Formats: sequence, C-alpha cells, structure tokens
Amino acid sequence: MSADTPCDLDDALRQGSARPWRERMPLPAPDAMTAEQRAAAQALIDGPRKGVYGPFLPLMRSPQLLDRVARVGEYLRFGSTLDARVRELATCVAARHVGNQFEWQMHAPLAVQAGVQPDAIEALRQGARPVSLAEDEALALDFCLELLHTHGTSDVTYERVVARFGEQALVEMAALVGYFVMVSWLMNVAHTPAQRASGPALPAWPW
Repeated sequence: MSADTPCDLDDALRQGSARPWRERMPLPAPDAMTAEQRAAAQALIDGPRKGVYGPFLPLMRSPQLLDRVARVGEYLRFGSTLDARVRELATCVAARHVGNQFEWQMHAPLAVQAGVQPDAIEALRQGARPVSLAEDEALALDFCLELLHTHGTSDVTYERVVARFGEQALVEMAALVGYFVMVSWLMNVAHTPAQRASGPALPAWPW
C-alpha cells in the first residue's frame, strides 16, 4: 500500500485519529531497502517475532534504533522475571491507556491464554476497573495505572510491589509499561494498522 493512498480499513484496525486516514510508514519495498534495513528485517524474521510487523514497520526507517528497541522488547517479553499473567496484563493496561489497537489485539488474547480472566480483560477494554483479578494481578494493575496517570508511584504502592514482586520485577514492570507506551505512540504517529483479529477492538479514540 502506498503511504500516500487513503485506506479503507475499519476503525478497529486504524491507529491514529487523523482523517482521511492513511498508513504513513508501511514496510519499504524490498528493492528500496538499504543493506542495514534488510539486515534488520532478517534479524526480526530469524528471532522470536518471526516477522516484520507492528512498530517495526516505522522503525525500519532507523535500523540501528530498530535493533536496540527490538532487543529491549525481546527481553521484556521473553526473558523478564515477571509472570506471563502479570506481563500481559501490564501490556494490555499500557495499550488501553494510549488507545493502541495493534498491541491490544495482540496481547489481550495472550493475557487470557496466560490465565487472566476474560471478563477482567473485557472490563479493561471498556474502560472499567477489572474486579476478577488474582492478588498479584490487582497489585500490578494498581502499579501500572498509578504510573501511567501520575508518572510515578506513591511510597505505599512502591512498598507493596517490592514486597510482592521484588525490586528487579518492579524495574522490569515499569520498563515494560514504558516500552509499550513508546511503541504504541510510534504506531499511533505512523498510522501502523492493527492486524485482523477475532477479538473485540478498543473503543474508538478518543474516548
């Protein structure tokens, strides 16, 4: 798809609110890629992601940054000390906060697969506070929401999170939220479309 061609995607797949909508930074054509871009794309294909999609489409414009961002995300997603339930819930909280359909559509099913209750994810999607959460999930939700809304944490929340998860996990949870806000912002700016999915989309932005 040309970056200059308006797109007829439905709202569930669009990022960003500008109209007429168009994908601003699609994947460059193979014959237009530099050697650095081709190497960056191949590294993604050979790694755990198995493809070039989502935030890595606009990041192809800066292959060195792509490589560094990919390595951070790879650790946070696949090597972090956080339990998968907590990690995926925190990712959903970040995606919901910035209205990013791509990350929501990818991680909401992963959160349920990891053990978060489906009605908790649905409540979060609608903008309500989930109630059917395990104790550690509820604490992670408190931490993520406080961080997103106040850009820090109170002593009460900090001490509760350290007592339950430890300092390393707290650092990784904060970094995870920041990482997914960053890549969501990038996709919102680039109008990177979400992938088609069977689950419900986030409400249209702004809400």
